[in-house]
Amino acid sequence: MTQTTTRVLEPSDLGAALAILESEPVANAFVTSRVQVAGLDPWRLGGEMWGWYADGRLRSLCYSGANLVPICATPEAVRAFADRARRTGRRCSSIVGPAESTAQLWRLLEPSWGPARDVRAHQPLMVTEQLADGIEPDPYLRRIRKDEMNVIMPACVAMFTEEVGISPMAGDGGLLYQARVAELVAAGRSFARIDDGKVVFKAEIGAATTQACQIQGVWVAPEFRGRGLSESGMAAVLRYALQDVAPVVSLYVNDYNTAARAAYRRVGFHEVGAFMSVLF
Repeated sequence: MTQTTTRVLEPSDLGAALAILESEPVANAFVTSRVQVAGLDPWRLGGEMWGWYADGRLRSLCYSGANLVPICATPEAVRAFADRARRTGRRCSSIVGPAESTAQLWRLLEPSWGPARDVRAHQPLMVTEQLADGIEPDPYLRRIRKDEMNVIMPACVAMFTEEVGISPMAGDGGLLYQARVAELVAAGRSFARIDDGKVVFKAEIGAATTQACQIQGVWVAPEFRGRGLSESGMAAVLRYALQDVAPVVSLYVNDYNTAARAAYRRVGFHEVGAFMSVLF
């Protein structure tokens, strides 16, 4: 019979963990980018990395931090991760990952962790390796400077609140969220079009590895919607991403946001799978 076990990974397990993460560079971009920078030390990583072993070999992972993220998780591994999550109790604000394994994980955890504030069962994962013909990138979109935090923060807060349903300024007064925005600005991965001191479009490259990167936080100011700014703005961000960051660019989007999905397709993205998010 197959012998299995689950444990918290240690820094010495980094090579084996990266081998699994890099086997699916697009789907795993978020966690891979964190591990490549912070390693597996829980304090630096901002959470634990759980490993599921079969016959002494590391087969699946689960990141347990602000998010609970199953990674290359087989059904048996998901059951093991759910058991550990139940024992430790809920510490995360969301469960997010590939739709199939995340759905299984949530089915197992819902009796003890539920109800969720929101469940987004099907969020198309979209990728591209090139900018579509016929879409002109917005010439006014640019990188945000470090001295423009007071300009970009209100737009970031508005986007987060609209997307997630709660303000990122709650709880700790927004300290963690502001630190994350500042980190992206400092890394040159925060972009916006600013007209007369107001952000009219913004997006970030939130996760980045040498193999793939992920665009997040796409937002158009309400009074400027319907003018095609999302397409030209996304085209400009995509051009930066392909030139400066990685050869493959991804994002995931709520399935009910048909306008955004259509805009992303026109820019060059196509669907390759689906994510799922459970929000608490």
